[in-house]
Amino acid sequence: MTDRPLVKVENASCWFDVSGPWLERVLKRRSRIQLKAVNGVSFTVNKGETLALVGESGCGKSTVARLLVGLYTPTGGNIEFDGQPVSVLHTREGRQLRQRLQMIFQDPYASLNPRWRVARIIAEPLKVHGQLSREEREKRVDELLLHVGLSPTDRDRYPHQFSGGQRQRISIARALAARPEFLVCDEPTSALDVSVQAQVLNLMKKLQRDLGLTYLFISHNLAVVHHVADRVAVMYLGKIVELAPRDALFSQPRHPYTRMLLSAIPDTAGTGKRRIPVAGEVPNPLNPPSGCPFHPRCPYVRDICKQAMPATVTDGPAEVACHGVEQGWLSEEPVLTQPG
Repeated sequence: MTDRPLVKVENASCWFDVSGPWLERVLKRRSRIQLKAVNGVSFTVNKGETLALVGESGCGKSTVARLLVGLYTPTGGNIEFDGQPVSVLHTREGRQLRQRLQMIFQDPYASLNPRWRVARIIAEPLKVHGQLSREEREKRVDELLLHVGLSPTDRDRYPHQFSGGQRQRISIARALAARPEFLVCDEPTSALDVSVQAQVLNLMKKLQRDLGLTYLFISHNLAVVHHVADRVAVMYLGKIVELAPRDALFSQPRHPYTRMLLSAIPDTAGTGKRRIPVAGEVPNPLNPPSGCPFHPRCPYVRDICKQAMPATVTDGPAEVACHGVEQGWLSEEPVLTQPG
């Protein structure tokens, strides 16, 4: 055992070329257009913990997920899994490493092949990696179905014969087939009913305890995050603006965007706590604002926010990218000014 994190991401970026056709650009004298979906993200995930990645739609969460499992190639920065760059996942030498990290996709309706029976879906990773004989694979499929709360008799059914929650259980069983250590969970409960969400989340927590799994859990539902996470990273427009232990982030959020997200949660306890109004919309990522990307919506905005990108600083247990936190003029209580 070492103190090295299981996953290490350093200044990772992922840009997409969304330019028009070459001839159109030449005739209209337009330059290439880059969509900076992820732009300088850094974090670590320790063995056995759950790091939650939260933020509004379009902030780059799912792109980070695909970078970690090698589905996207980073434009810049470094991503390591257990000390090895994830770029080796595409090589023969990376076959063994690929077995150790898997992904659970957001949509249980689209992520399962409708023409395959459940047994073939779950056994496919074992077949791809050349693990076990045919008889052993069949036995492993039955074990996995029991692990996720289904019956071995479900092995001969098709995905359309299951509910949404049951399909997500099948997706989890498939992800666990090769005995991975690290699971990237891309909003695994967002397409499910609330009652079914609770069942799947409890299942995932039980599997983590029983199998010693490590999770990167992506979600926009803060109630879900509070239930499953050990640490929380908040993303905005391709950047992480705050990273902190769960309890510290929910009890004392530092970044104005984090405060805005938490203020959006209904106050069912009737505490009367002062709230920050949700102002504006996420800027167009093709034309991001100068300086701090959050400044057009921030109730604390000052001139420096419009001019310079804030550095990430340590504030207590949290890491925050905010000029107000860095320079000490961001008060604990919101000052409800008109966003600039």
